[in-house]
Amino acid sequence: MSKFKLTNEATSAISRRAALHRSAGVAGATLLASFGGIQWAYAEDKPAMGTWPAGSQGDTVFIGAAVPLTGTYAVQGEDERKGMELAVEHMNTNHELMKKFAPKVNNGLLGKKVKLLSADSAAKPNQALQVEQTFINQSKVIMMTGSTSSAVAVALNKFADREKILYLAGISGSNDTTGKDCVRYGFRQGFYGETAANAIGPVLVKQFGKNRKAAFMTPDYTYGHTTTKSVNDYLTKNAGWTMVTNQVSPLGTQDFSQYLTNIANSGAEFLINVNWGRDAVLSTQQAKQFGLLPKMTLVLPYQIPFIAKEVGPDITAGVFAATDFWWTLEDKYPLAKLFVDAFQKKYGYRPEWGAENSYVSFAQWARMVTEAGSFYPPDVIKQYEKGETIPSLLGDVHYRPQDHQCIRPVVIVRGKAKKDMKNNEDFWEVLEIVPGEKVTQPADAFGCKLGSYT
Repeated sequence: MSKFKLTNEATSAISRRAALHRSAGVAGATLLASFGGIQWAYAEDKPAMGTWPAGSQGDTVFIGAAVPLTGTYAVQGEDERKGMELAVEHMNTNHELMKKFAPKVNNGLLGKKVKLLSADSAAKPNQALQVEQTFINQSKVIMMTGSTSSAVAVALNKFADREKILYLAGISGSNDTTGKDCVRYGFRQGFYGETAANAIGPVLVKQFGKNRKAAFMTPDYTYGHTTTKSVNDYLTKNAGWTMVTNQVSPLGTQDFSQYLTNIANSGAEFLINVNWGRDAVLSTQQAKQFGLLPKMTLVLPYQIPFIAKEVGPDITAGVFAATDFWWTLEDKYPLAKLFVDAFQKKYGYRPEWGAENSYVSFAQWARMVTEAGSFYPPDVIKQYEKGETIPSLLGDVHYRPQDHQCIRPVVIVRGKAKKDMKNNEDFWEVLEIVPGEKVTQPADAFGCKLGSYT
C-alpha cells in the first residue's frame, strides 16, 4: 500500500486554488536587480494558476517525479531518475552541456535554484497520482514528470491538465500519449510505438523480405496494444507479413509458458516481443528455455534499457531493435559525447536511453522556461508551441504545436555477438538513425485535441 493518502482530494484542491488566488495580488510588484542598482518592475496581471505564482516565489523551485523504483519497471525507472538528477545538477551549476541546450541558464532558472523531488510510482497510475498530489500540496511543484508506464503517462496527462501544471511524460511508448489522450499541459520528448514501427519496419523488410510469419507478445495496456498495432500494420500493409498469433499478458507476469506454448505451435518465424522492463527480460529468457530462440528471430520494436545486460549477449546477438539513444553515438554527436562522459563520471556506467530521455526532456524544458522568461504555465507552453529548432543529443529537433510531440530521430540497432563487443557495455551496433520527419504520423492521425490554456 502506498504511503501517500488522498483524503478529501477535491476539498484540498479547492482550498489550494483559493489560497493561490488570494496570493495572486502579491505578484503585482517584483524587485529586480539591474546594472543601475535596484528597480521596481510590475508584472502583467495574470491570474493564479495551478501552483503559480506561489511555487516560484521562493529561492527554489521544485520538480515532482513519480518514477517506478519497485516492481516490473524498477530498473528503468531508476535509470530515468539518474538522468533527471544529472540535468538538475547541470542547471544549477551552468554545466557546459546544459548551456548548449539552454544558454540562458544561470546557476538555476530565472534566479531560482532547481530541486528534484522523487518517489516511487511502482508503475501504477493511482500511486503516481498520489505521489504528485503530495508534491503539489507540500512543495508546490512547478513541473511534474515520470512515467515509464504509458498507463501512468496518460493518467498524469489528465491530472496535469486539470491542475494546470506542466507534465513531461518521460518514457511512454503509447501512441495515445500525444494522440487521443494528449493535453495542453503535457509534452513528450521520446519516441513511441508508431515512430518505432515506421523506423524498424523498413529494416526488417530489407533484411528478411516479404510474406513472413510473426508472433507478437503484448503487455495488456495502452503501450502494448498501440505498439503492436503500429508494428503489425506496417509489416502487413508494406510487406504482406502475417501475425499468426498475438499473446497478450498482464503486466507483472512471471511465468510465460502458456503464451510461449501457443507461439511454439503457431508456425511463426519471428518473435516480436513488445513486453517491457522485467516482463521483457523474463519472457525473453523463457523463450530461450523453450527453444524458440534462436530458431525464431527476436525483434524488440521498442527496446528496453538494460535488456542486453540482463539477458546476456548470447540472446541479444542478432536481435533488431528500435531505440531512443545508444551511447556509441558519442562518436557522431558532440552533445552525446558530453552527456555520456558526464553520466559515466557521476554514476560509473554508460547511460541507457531512459537516462538520456529524462535528461534531454529536462534540458529542453529549461530552455523553454528561460526563453519565455517566466514560470507562468501558458507562457512556457506557448514557448514550446513556437516549434523552434532546438538541440538534442542527436542533432536538432522541434516540438510540434498541434500535439506537443517532439519530432526527433529513432535509432535502429542490432545486437552484437559477445566476441565482437569492444567492452562490457558494447551490446548494440547502430544500423540507422532515422529522421523524425520520416517516421512521425500526421498530427491529427491519432485524435489529438489539445484543451485550453486556462
